[in-house]
Amino acid sequence: MGKYTIVQARALSEAVFEMWIHAPQVARHAKAGQFCIIHADGAGERVPLTISGTNGDNIRIAFMAVGTTTKLLATLKTGDELRDVAGPLGMPSDIAEGGETVVIVGGGVGVACTPILAQAAKDAGNYVIGIIGARNRDLLIFEDDMRAICNELYVTTDDGSYGIKGFASGPLKELCESGRKIDKVWIIGPGMMMKVTSEVTRPFGIRTYVSLNPVMVDGTGMCGSCRVTVGGEMKFACVDGPEFDAHEVDWNDLMTRQRMYLSEEKQSMEYHEEHHVCRCRKVE
Repeated sequence: MGKYTIVQARALSEAVFEMWIHAPQVARHAKAGQFCIIHADGAGERVPLTISGTNGDNIRIAFMAVGTTTKLLATLKTGDELRDVAGPLGMPSDIAEGGETVVIVGGGVGVACTPILAQAAKDAGNYVIGIIGARNRDLLIFEDDMRAICNELYVTTDDGSYGIKGFASGPLKELCESGRKIDKVWIIGPGMMMKVTSEVTRPFGIRTYVSLNPVMVDGTGMCGSCRVTVGGEMKFACVDGPEFDAHEVDWNDLMTRQRMYLSEEKQSMEYHEEHHVCRCRKVE
């Protein structure tokens, strides 16, 4: 087996893909909340992806094929090899040793980050409530994983095709308003989803974490491209995060920075689509 061999690759939905990768040095040290950087072929960009799970010497990642490099990753199959997998990077999640009730909220492809976090919280003796959501049933991922781990699980779809109709913020608001003791909340998903959903917990003073995904290059704090503003101070998502206090994040700054290279990304995609024949896997 090669150093970074893809042990298993499959499509979870129309545009979301899962990979198990043989990466012993990452798997043996990875903790919930951390990420790795994938370099597929030595020619393209290095992509930061949250570690979604570990099993022996293997790590799991999940991603949406939306850009040039993630679309390239989506064409790789079981047995293919990656050029580099660097990690684990970033700070682990702030998980208490027992006695807490925590709520873990995932939206869209952000749900991929929830099983490893839920398992770590459960293993530490905490009561775990999960809330996962997607636009529709076909885009919902890792429900079985979360149902097996969580003490309670709420599932939402925007269109009502499965579970509770509406956004993940709905069940979270009901839990907060119920008077139940909630010690911590994690919210992982698109920037706007995290911004809006984190406002649900603010009036209740509940410690709330979000996993930020700014533009990132080296992942070790040297380049400064992943800087974010938290509590009025500059932080690097790669070494200070990626998890931060949701109520301290400057969301406008984050989302402005995420749009900095949209024109370059568009040019890259246009070139890719013109010269590349799609070999993406289909949903099994």
